[in-house]
Amino acid sequence: MAQAHGGELGHLDFLQVLCQDEITRRDTVAFQRRLQRAKFEQQVTLEEFDLTASSKLPAAQIRDLGALRWLHAGESVILFGPVGVGKTHIAQALGHLAVRQGAHVRFAKTSRVLADLAGGHADRAWEKRIRELIRPDVLILDDFAMRQLTAAQADDLYELVSERQGRSLIITSNRAPSDWYPLFPNPVVAESLLDRLINTSHQVIMNGPSYRPNKRPRNPIERPDKPQVT
Repeated sequence: MAQAHGGELGHLDFLQVLCQDEITRRDTVAFQRRLQRAKFEQQVTLEEFDLTASSKLPAAQIRDLGALRWLHAGESVILFGPVGVGKTHIAQALGHLAVRQGAHVRFAKTSRVLADLAGGHADRAWEKRIRELIRPDVLILDDFAMRQLTAAQADDLYELVSERQGRSLIITSNRAPSDWYPLFPNPVVAESLLDRLINTSHQVIMNGPSYRPNKRPRNPIERPDKPQVT
């Protein structure tokens, strides 16, 4: 306003600056809103993850996923490997990248999703609850295939994956996809669901030692005691 009054900005320049400022403000507010709705456990980024921590980590494949071509193609990502190698970090980091590009993301533990849908059967809110899981551009299911599924849970997963056709999933699991089949009580449901899911996903085998010690808080270095003067 001071520049405009001082004659430094013409009317059109002033309007352009004003509009650009409003666009930036709205973009920032929208980003923060999407980030809040994602419900990440931690707001982590791909840049923060040390891909050189282990030679067994597929660094090139993870960097390639950071380009988000899978998102624009409506494909999914499966991250699997032993406990502690950073699967959840990478899943949330990819989700954070998607949020930055304007996508709507939702993060949830698979057990929480199944419990929520089970509650929907009880209070007749199942349709509403599953719509909330279908809506996001990216749905992150953390700790998938942790234990044996009931018939109702398997049916709910089948409906969720089927309804999300063309929308991306990011799945983390301690088991390889080939080991998921026995967890389903009905082999037909397992074959139909997993064949559809696995064949439209980028599979990333994350191996190596636990990444968690790298993130462990370090104790401050204690100063050695001063030697006593004798």
